[in-house]
Amino acid sequence: MSVLDRIERTDARRDNARPASETRAILIIADDDELTQGMRIELEDAGFLVRTARSRSEGLGALHSQGASAIIVDRMANGAEGLMVVEALRASGRSTPLLAVGASESVEERIAYIRSGADDYLMRPFDCREMTARVEALLRRCRDRATFLEIGAIGIDLMSRTARCMGRRVDLLPREFVLLEYFMRHPREILSRRQLLEHVWKSRGKARTNVVDVQVGNLRRKLDPTGERRFIVSVRGAGFRLEPDGLD
Repeated sequence: MSVLDRIERTDARRDNARPASETRAILIIADDDELTQGMRIELEDAGFLVRTARSRSEGLGALHSQGASAIIVDRMANGAEGLMVVEALRASGRSTPLLAVGASESVEERIAYIRSGADDYLMRPFDCREMTARVEALLRRCRDRATFLEIGAIGIDLMSRTARCMGRRVDLLPREFVLLEYFMRHPREILSRRQLLEHVWKSRGKARTNVVDVQVGNLRRKLDPTGERRFIVSVRGAGFRLEPDGLD
């Protein structure tokens, strides 16, 4: 079905669409206007509110100011812009469901997107109905996830991105929150510096491991400024371990 056919179909059914207040917002970041138009029409036809952006900076700005229930990111003209969007989004601590759209048959590219934090990858050309079905699946998966983790004296809210320890609110920077979340998902396990770099910093190169020590130190002090209880302990020669109840 052509874009023009989709426009006519959408206009004919517009009166039956759900009110905007009941829709979920989808942000499309792509510089291919025809692709964007086709996706927008199909998503709006399915009852979504759609916003669009043509560049990484515009897209991240729109996400910051208006938010989104899910994001669709195209690889864009230079082939790397889309991946940079995914990396920047996850580095900021946002867990918004994200569908990457690519034109390459390269397995390496698909792996790069998934490892950088994309939840799904759809290769062009595709039927926009499949794209919509994948977005709906991502949103269902997100709703089914636990939004609050609580282990021992520590609790984090994944939706509001807030944390508490011993009943006290802990103000964390985005990276600190992601770091604590990773510890919370692996309580009492020894996590190496390399493992933390890979999963929290998404580092694929030879990043310096001292950045991990600095951030762990900051997080440790924020969990208990008094230093009376150690929630993150150092394991000599191995890494770090989260003790959710704290060690005296």
